[in-house]
Parts: sequence; structure tokens; C-alpha cells
Amino acid sequence: MKRVAVFFGGVSNEHDISVLTGMMAVNLLKSAGYEVLPVFLPLSGGMTLAKNASRAEDFTEEKRYPAVRLSGAALERKGLFRRRTPFDVALNCCHGGMGEDGTLSALLAFHGVPSASPSMELSASFMDKSLAKLVLKGLGLPVLPCACVKEGEFARAKREAAKIGYPLVVKPCRLGSSIGVAVAKEERELIVALALAFRLDGSALLEPYLAHRRDLNCAAVKRGGELVLSPVEEVLSSSPVLTFGEKYESTERRSIIPADIPEEAARTVKASMEAVCGAFEFRGVVRGDFFLAQDGKVYFNELNTVPGSLAFYLFGDTLTDARDFLVSLVENAALPPVKQPLATGLLSRTRFAGAKGCKNRARVI
Repeated sequence: MKRVAVFFGGVSNEHDISVLTGMMAVNLLKSAGYEVLPVFLPLSGGMTLAKNASRAEDFTEEKRYPAVRLSGAALERKGLFRRRTPFDVALNCCHGGMGEDGTLSALLAFHGVPSASPSMELSASFMDKSLAKLVLKGLGLPVLPCACVKEGEFARAKREAAKIGYPLVVKPCRLGSSIGVAVAKEERELIVALALAFRLDGSALLEPYLAHRRDLNCAAVKRGGELVLSPVEEVLSSSPVLTFGEKYESTERRSIIPADIPEEAARTVKASMEAVCGAFEFRGVVRGDFFLAQDGKVYFNELNTVPGSLAFYLFGDTLTDARDFLVSLVENAALPPVKQPLATGLLSRTRFAGAKGCKNRARVI
């Protein structure tokens, strides 16, 4: 049976949500018979091994777990008495921050660790909402018009808002879970919304607010080399935009699976997910978020490369389904394909030609 390292936490506004997802994965994989290493990333930075943790409540206070670092496909405990604990597969449960933005994926690939989660390229491309819009446009997928403004660019933000038209939505570019998202109906509200966004992030996205829209989700997972799509979900909300509280604090699950939407809209959602996953070396699970406008048009909103609860609920509704889903992720883990690099032999030559007129080693030194 494989030994699985589950990474969760991280320096992120979604730290607590990540702990919930991570401990869910830890306990379900243990129940499936795996030996699991809970790798907790504290808000203060670094990595720790929380071997004795079994509940999300174990992380409500800043407890001192042993600090570790990656050393190949192993966790190495720091300090005088170093101990290496090898593992076979990594599962990324870090929402936001350098867990979801491709940094952790790249670190795992650098150390030769098979991963059950999306690649660095896919993660980095969709962490920043303004960059994600460029990628989606490049794939020919429908997105709302938007403008990205940097911290302090209030004058430019006013000009861009006038072009887009009020009301509009203001979002921090690199945050998730609806944190810092606000609707601005006029210029004064725009300034307030931007002030909030810039407290949390260095840039913000402006886009039109769609009244009477419907919020749709669809997840994709790679199994045995095949792309599997979930049913389309409609998420219900009583707010102008879906809020953090509705996502995580409400005791009532407010969604419809499968969504009662026109067949053409469902086809557009699923075709869009296939296009995104097909454009990248895809593995793991992702969730796409869409808007269905009142006129019937579908717009791709964003892609979550570490979705809440790893989106298992879109593929089943019992704990057994969730366990089997996570087992499938682990068993389909892989290293990104790497071609053997070409040896140029340049360093073995006695003379260098080219850059800035350096003709030989003496001049380089």
C-alpha cells in the first residue's frame, strides 16, 4: 500500500478551509488502508509533520509540530537528529497562496515526487484571475469583459469602470472563496471595494455584474488516462454574489445537482472544461465556475485547481464515495513528463564565442 503525504494549510487567507479539506483527505485515506503523512503548512511558513493530528480542531491553535523539509521523495526532519520518512505520492489540499499557485506543484516535481494534483503550469495559469482571463480568451472560450488594476491605480480604475459600466464586481486577483469580492453600483462604492481588495492583494479585477445570473460548477478528474466530467451543479445564493458565509458557514447545502438548465448551456460548460484540461498536461481534479446569464449565454468565470473538498461531492454524495474518489486520485498520481536534456558540450570547449565578445576562458574569468 502506498504512503501518501497530504499537504494542507499554507500562508493563505484560505488557510482554515485548507485544514478542513486536508484532514478530510487524511482520515478518508487512512480508512482506505493507506499510511498517511499529514504535512501541515503553518501560517508562519515552512512545513511540519503533524503525525498525531486526527481532527481539524487540532489546528485551532498554533501547536508546535516537528519542522520538516522535502528531500527527494521523503520528508526530512530538521535538527540534530535528522530522520527521513519516504513517501510515494503527494496530494495537495492547500487552497490559495503558494499551495495552489503552482509553487508546491513545482517543488514536488523538482524533487521527483508523483503528484495526485494539478501541475505547476495549470495552477499558475489560473491562480491569478486576470491571467486566467487571458488563457481562456486564448482558448476561444466565452468570458466577461474585464480590467485588471494594480494597487494605488484608483484613477485608472475609475476610467476602466466607466468603460465597463456600473454595476460591476471587484475581485482581488489572487484570492478565492469569495474573500474580498464586492459589488460597486457607483464610483464611491468602487473606491471602497478597491480599498478592501488592495488590503488583501496587490491587484484587482473589474468585470460587469450580471443581474439574475445563475452560478454553475463543473469538475473534471483524470482516471486511467481518461477525462471524467461531473454533472453540472447550480449553486443557489440569496446575495448579489456568492459569499464566503454561504459557501462555508451555512448549515444548509444550497445547490442543485444536476442543474436544471438548457441542454445547450450544459454542453457549453462541459466543452469548456474539456478545452481547458486538454490544453494542459492534466492530472488530479479541478472545478470550473461559470455564469449562466439571463439571455442564455454561458461565461467561464474561473478554474479552481484545489477546489473546496477537492470537489468529491460532485461525483458522489456519501463518505464511501468520497473515500473511493480520493483513492482514485492517489492511484492515478504521476510525475510530469520530462524529456532527457540535450548535452551541448559547450563547457568542454577551449574557446567561447558570442556574448559581449568573450573569446576564451581567460576573458570570462
